[in-house]
Amino acid sequence: MTESRGLVLVVEDERHIADVQRLYLAREGFGVHVESDGRAGLAAARRMHPVAIVLDVGLPGLDGITFCRALRDAGDWTPVLLVTARGEEADRILGLELGADDYLTKPFSPRELVARVKTVLRRAAGPPGAAPGGVGRLSVDPVSRTVRRDGEPVELTATEFNLIAHLVRQPGRVYTREQLLAEVWGYPGYRDTRMVDVFVSQLRAKLGDASPIRTVRGVGYSATDPGR
Repeated sequence: MTESRGLVLVVEDERHIADVQRLYLAREGFGVHVESDGRAGLAAARRMHPVAIVLDVGLPGLDGITFCRALRDAGDWTPVLLVTARGEEADRILGLELGADDYLTKPFSPRELVARVKTVLRRAAGPPGAAPGGVGRLSVDPVSRTVRRDGEPVELTATEFNLIAHLVRQPGRVYTREQLLAEVWGYPGYRDTRMVDVFVSQLRAKLGDASPIRTVRGVGYSATDPGR
């Protein structure tokens, strides 16, 4: 018998889509619980403590954006994979800004869904054996997965942590957006680099004037001591 990879909560009001998601996730060893209403989904997330949440934006009762906001406001940083319709770019960006870890646009392959869930879980676990680092007033400990600004902890999502930890590992090195998508998100060849910009913006807002992230125009990003 295959050991379970943990419970994934699917919150999707289109029954046929939810059934396919359940089938493919279960094939990969995940336990799956499905809710079709946003309020019921949020209650299930609080009650069942899933390892990841696949969350549709257009839900009855409570939409996915409000769901994600409520989850993060309560200090719940369970990885969230947001599912949106093709024309909902504003919702995708807002969802990422509110703490979603990734998104998929309908229609999508169920195999890609499974791959994305596995990837957000790997990111949440973090790279093994990494050494502590930091730049300027910022310290990053990959073992405890904590970031401190002037000694005070900063609350970050799993993906935000992985991004800043990756940048400060080699201060001064410039990474293209494509490199960051491949090395932090695990998506080589992925074309939508806007996601990197959204997460950089979120990090800068949370880290304030201690943020070491520098934009290299026409190239990408690097981490340098902002006091220099």
